[in-house]
Amino acid sequence: MFTGLIRHLGTLDARNPRPGGARLRIGAPAELLERAELGASICVNGACLTAVARDGHAFEADLSEETLLKTTFGQLAMGALLHLEPSLRVGDPLDGHLVSGHVDGVGRLLERPEGEGLWRFAMPVEFAPLCAAKGSITVDGISLTVVACDRESFSVALIPETVKRTRLEAMRPGTAVNLEGDPVGRFVARALALQQGATTLSRFAQDGWR
Repeated sequence: MFTGLIRHLGTLDARNPRPGGARLRIGAPAELLERAELGASICVNGACLTAVARDGHAFEADLSEETLLKTTFGQLAMGALLHLEPSLRVGDPLDGHLVSGHVDGVGRLLERPEGEGLWRFAMPVEFAPLCAAKGSITVDGISLTVVACDRESFSVALIPETVKRTRLEAMRPGTAVNLEGDPVGRFVARALALQQGATTLSRFAQDGWR
């Protein structure tokens, strides 16, 4: 589990194909590398990855084909900035919200303000049941609160400090991002789908909470 507070920035140093997926080499600061021992969970741009190797400059993680398909990792350019967060330890403060590191879908930045204001992101329609006003959302690993949402997009308010300390500062419209929905919404959506069928879930996706 994670909190959605970005502790460190890293870089994508290599993406090498391997049977069934790929291996990433992620450059990271020494403080993060101390937590990236063999088998440790590290949240990278919102996805929980397992460290399989490390040295004094970087750690490595294996990705399945499914992860490459369902996240932005297959399209990131070499040298891209990455959000890094080590796993939550018992007794650590929970300053954001509980983040599982399981990416639910890929969205993209639609609009960003020149100064302070609302940022708007597109989302897949199947992600809509996991998104609700005042609910939590994770964008590339950042814990944020939804201001408003419809069937295909949502908006969030970002303070300058968050923008300055993350890869958001250089992000431009069209940039793809990993999304994880509200953890409560995930189970509400599943219950609706099982108990009342796809029609109810589709209506929920379009109209939100009632």
